[in-house]
Order: sequence, then structure tokens, then C-alpha cells
Amino acid sequence: MASFARQLKDTEATAALGAELALMARAGSVICLHGELGSGKTTLARSFIQALAGEEIEVPSPTFTLVQTYDTTRVPVAHIDLYRLGAPDELGELGLDELLLTHQLIVEWPERLRADFSADRLDIKLTTAGKGRNAELAGSGAWALALKRLTAIADFLKDTAWAKARRVFLEGDASFRRYERLVMGKKTAVLMDMAERPDGPIVKHGKPYSAIAHLAENIKAVLAVNTCLEEQGYSAPKIFAARAKTGLAVIEDLGSDVYGKKMLRGDDMTEPLEEAVRLLADMAGKAWPQKVAIPDNGWHHILAYDRDAMTIEVELVLDWFWPFAKASIPSDKDRAEFLAIWSDLFPLAEHDEPVWILRDYHSPNLMWLPERRGLKRVGIIDTQDCVLGHPAFDVASLLQDARVDVDFALADRLLDKYCALREGKPGFDEAAFRSAYAFFGAQRATKILGIFARLAKRDGKRGYLRHMPRVSRYLERNLGHPRLGNLRQWYDRHLPQSLRESLPQ
Repeated sequence: MASFARQLKDTEATAALGAELALMARAGSVICLHGELGSGKTTLARSFIQALAGEEIEVPSPTFTLVQTYDTTRVPVAHIDLYRLGAPDELGELGLDELLLTHQLIVEWPERLRADFSADRLDIKLTTAGKGRNAELAGSGAWALALKRLTAIADFLKDTAWAKARRVFLEGDASFRRYERLVMGKKTAVLMDMAERPDGPIVKHGKPYSAIAHLAENIKAVLAVNTCLEEQGYSAPKIFAARAKTGLAVIEDLGSDVYGKKMLRGDDMTEPLEEAVRLLADMAGKAWPQKVAIPDNGWHHILAYDRDAMTIEVELVLDWFWPFAKASIPSDKDRAEFLAIWSDLFPLAEHDEPVWILRDYHSPNLMWLPERRGLKRVGIIDTQDCVLGHPAFDVASLLQDARVDVDFALADRLLDKYCALREGKPGFDEAAFRSAYAFFGAQRATKILGIFARLAKRDGKRGYLRHMPRVSRYLERNLGHPRLGNLRQWYDRHLPQSLRESLPQ
């Protein structure tokens, strides 16, 4: 349970509270508005819904309809008014339990709801105080965490130049990070909200998955890696203010010209993709440190992308994709054979001079900045999982994008361009690089099939299934490399292309 109180001096302050709470909205939770007639419940609900819509849409009071749904907002929301509800048994006819599965509920006069209606509940008591109001907020479940986060953010921002900025939801991803855009006149910045990652269950060697796969545990990695990338002349977001202990930072806003959005619009991506390849070739020619300073907070160590990390990732296809696709689990023999094949292939991933690889160098995390010059035109975000490894990984990540189609002919031309840029450079062997590119393409596709199956089955995020045929095609193409023949035979026997691409969406 978490709680706080706030004085709302006028109607605008009440509306501002609704917009602030909308930043934390999520389907499956309920906000209960308590207060007498005229205490501001409908004002707060209206601003909450409009913030989710991103514009001032019409939000009529549901006094007579009882339930008003909004299905095109960022999070689907249902506005419910139980003031005119008749007998208590009429509550079941409203279908609130079904709505809760897919919508954020905001309820006026919630006294008739069951006490156990939702574990993720926020109760707001509004009382008039002169020309303003007092608001008492108490949250449980997910809303307890959200209230604590809102309090931490407000405390952090008050000590920055962005204390009075308007906060707008920008993005939340499949992990534990959130982003808001801070707007102050014509100036903008981004609030990065990356609380400490809770340890998951122990899966192997006494460690959770995140530790074995070397996934960032907190915001310190972002602060350190971004600062170093910027010092090296790349367009990673500058750090304007940070509080590493609470996982908060105000960083540079690189805009909204995301590679993925440009590709889906059908924009000409020749120059942006060529520049992204040129940047990787440039990174491959530099010596990268194994530890880097966290601004005012010690050191962040860049770990090696080792065999344990690569193994735990490819095992995802056995643990999640196989059961999802075949409704069974692999035998011990099939698992052992699969892992033995990968063990034989791992030498392809070795590199005499490991470089920083970002692991998320693909269309959702690249921004086009045409107003800048040279390599600075490529903006880089989501750098927290940076490790030391083979430069072929990020090339495969870019040219075999899991979320948008990259034409095979275009990918081949860009791979040729990368090799041409690296030709003659110390330590570059084109044949070995192309083998590593096929290896990492197959390794990454294998991991992603497992991750997308996990997101669909465990987390109910079935939208990721639409990407599986694309990832499968990349995998099939990589398996055509002569060095991956044994892996191709394993896939053909157990998880053939026809099975991978015929799953229901």
C-alpha cells in the first residue's frame, strides 16, 4: 500500500492530477473516485481520459449510460458512474469483470464495487477546500508501485531545470523502462524511468536469466554508456540530470524520426541505413574500454558476450517456442544435441579484439537526425545492454530487423558495404566476418523466436506473433551458410520453417 495527499488549488490542478495519473495507466486496474457531488470526480476522470487520448476529445459524464468505453486511447479505458445504479445485483449486468481484462477502469461512486474487485486499485478521495480541493490517494498492487514512482519522479524533477515541464507519455517497452517527453515551451527533453530490475527466479548456476545474459540491472549502464558514446563522437542522448539511485534521468530528446517508423511509412532508407552501417564500421575500428565511469557514481563494467550468455539465449527456443509451437517439450536427447551443435559453433563468435556491441542496434532504437553531420546523423538509444563481443552481432541486428522487413537484396548490399569499409583494416577477415554474421543472425533469430513465444504465452502479448514469420525467414537464410549445416538439419527435423511460419496469429 502507498499513499499521498495533494492540495489542488483550482480546476486546472485537478485536471493536471488526472493527466499525471494517466502516465501510469494500465489495463486490468481500477481507479475509484470518492467524493460528494461537485467535488471534482468528473473533472479528474475527463482529464485522465483525454491524456490517454492525447487530445481534448469529448468525454461526457456516464451518469445515465453508467459505462462509457474508449477503445482507441493509448490504454483502453472505461469510465463508469454507479450513482444511479439500482439494486446491487444490477452490477453484474454491467460486465465490469470482462472490461477489467482489457481496460483501465475509472469509477465514480465506487462504493458498490466488491472490495476484492481488483488487486491493482487506486482510491482517490476528493473533498472541497475553499475554491480548491484536497485529494487523498491510496494505492495497492500495481498502483502502490505507481504512486511511489510518481512521488520519486516529482522529487527528482523539482531539483532540475525541468521542474515545471509538461509531462507527456512517450513510450514503454517490453521491459521495465518507461519514457516521458518533458515539454517547456519549444524546449523538450526525455524523462527516463528505469527502476532497479528485480531479480527473477534462479535458472542456472545460481543466477537469474538477466545476470547470465548480461542484461542491465539499473539505469547506471545507460548513464555510463551514453556518456562514453557521446565522447566518441556518436549521437547518444546527452545526460542533463540523473539520480542513479532511484533510476531516473533527464536526457536529450533526439526527436521522433525513428528508423522503424520511417521504414513502415515507405521512406527512402538508403542514406539512413548506409550511415548506420558506416557507424558500425567506425565502432569496429576503435579500442573500447572494459569499464567506464558513471557520472558521479563510480564505474560500470562492460561484460563479455560469453558462451553462457549466448547459450541461455538460444535455450529460449527450447523452453518457450517449442512448447508453444508443438504443445510438447523437447526430450533430453533433442536438447543435448541442440546445445552440442551450438557449442561447436561458438568459435565463430570469437574476436581477437572485442568491441562494444549494443545488442539493440535496430530500427526501433535508431533515430535519423538529418540536421547533424556525418555519423552524428544516426541517433542511438537503448544502450543499456552493451557488452564486449564480435562486431558482426550489431550488423546482423540491423540488417535482420525483427520488427520490419529488410529486403534481402538491400541487406546484402549493406553487408557488402560494411565489408568494403573494413577491408584492409587490422584484424578484419571478410570470410570469417561473414561466417560470424550468419552465426549471430541464427543465434539472434533463435533467441527472438523464444522471446516472442514467451511474450505471447506468459504475458498475453500476442501482437509479437505477427513478427515470427519474418524472424523465421531470417533464420532460414542464415542456416544456409555452410558452417551451420548441422544446425539446419536439427531445425529441419524438429522446428522446420513450415511449422515456424504457420502458427496462428
